[in-house]
Parts: sequence; structure tokens; C-alpha cells
Amino acid sequence: MARRGSYAKGIAKREEILATALDVIARTGYGRASVRELADAVGLSQAGLLHYFSSKEELFAEILRKRDEVDEALIADAVRTASGSADADGGMPVEGFMETIRHNAEVPGLVQLYTRLSAEATDAEHPAHPYFVERYRDLRAIAAENLRERREAGEFVADLDADRAATMLIALADGLQTQWLMDPSIDMAAHIEAFLALLGRPAPATPEPAPPAAAPAPPAP
Repeated sequence: MARRGSYAKGIAKREEILATALDVIARTGYGRASVRELADAVGLSQAGLLHYFSSKEELFAEILRKRDEVDEALIADAVRTASGSADADGGMPVEGFMETIRHNAEVPGLVQLYTRLSAEATDAEHPAHPYFVERYRDLRAIAAENLRERREAGEFVADLDADRAATMLIALADGLQTQWLMDPSIDMAAHIEAFLALLGRPAPATPEPAPPAAAPAPPAP
């Protein structure tokens, strides 16, 4: 029983660390959120904090996983609001995706963490590499399925390659985050909406009005 209780306390402390770190980084930024500051925020030494994680890099990767949990709840709320239903299952991922983009503009520290760590994690040996591989794979699959459903519903062009469009959508979102960190005047959500509009069916051409009939020629004298 003591061992089980100790394990449960360890899980609870780990969750407390991640939730607190998420708040600290959102407020102060990734560059200023040192391991020491995060440890102080939860009343631990640096060594005590890292007891719950194998490395500083793993800690930051787990902070991003925690951010994903928070974002998933945000997406579910957006889907329920947009659908008018209490059931978010099988909802509208694009609406949730847009809500997440808008929310990201309010937490620049977490955007900075994601952008930096995603670049570092291109190294296959980096502790965050598996997280990003899994995240991109899952995001592509979810986005492609939603785009495919909307294509079949007639919202997008009939020959839309949903898998390719999903990859492009995620790449656009990540690239916009980097540009937004450089220039916060960029409206990330508006650019995503513009991209999705490009996938839509073109409006039917409006036929040009027929020219007015020529007046009859006057009778010959």
C-alpha cells in the first residue's frame, strides 16, 4: 500500500510540476523559464524537480504534451459551441484548430517553446523527437480525415488531395507561428482561414447580361 501511495503521490507531483511550468512559461516565455525558476515555483530544488524527469529536454517535451491536453479541452469546447451539441465526438476539427491558433496568440511563451523545441527535435536522438513524430502523424491524420469529409460534402474542390492539403495546413500553421514571433501584427488565424478558402469550390460563373436589342431601323421613306 505504501508503494502504491508513493507512486500516486509521484504522479500527482509530476502533474503539478507540468501545470505550474505551463503557466510560468506562458507568462514569462521559454527563454526566461529556467529549470531553477520552475523548481522554485513548485517548491523543489533543481535536482528535486529533475527527479521526476530524465532530463531538462524531457521536461520541456512533457510540458508540450500537457499543453496539448489543455488545447484538446479548448477544441472540444469550440466544437460544442459551433455544433450546438454537448457531444464533441466526430465534431469539427477545423473549428477547434482555428480556436487553438487564436489561443496561441495569447501565450507567446508556449509558442516560443514549441518552435524552438521542434527545431531541436529534428535530431533523432533528442528526447522530444518521439513526441513531435507522433504529434505530426496524428495531426495529419485528423486534419486529412476532416478535409476529406468536407470535400465529400461539397465544401472543397472535388479533386482535393486531403492528405497533401493536411500536410500543407500544418506546415502553414507552424511557419506562421515563427513569423508571428518575429512580427506579432500577423493574424495567424486569418491566414489559415484564407488558405482554407482557397480549397473551396469556386463560385459559379455569373452569366454576362445579354446586350440590349438594337432598336429597329426606321422605315425607308
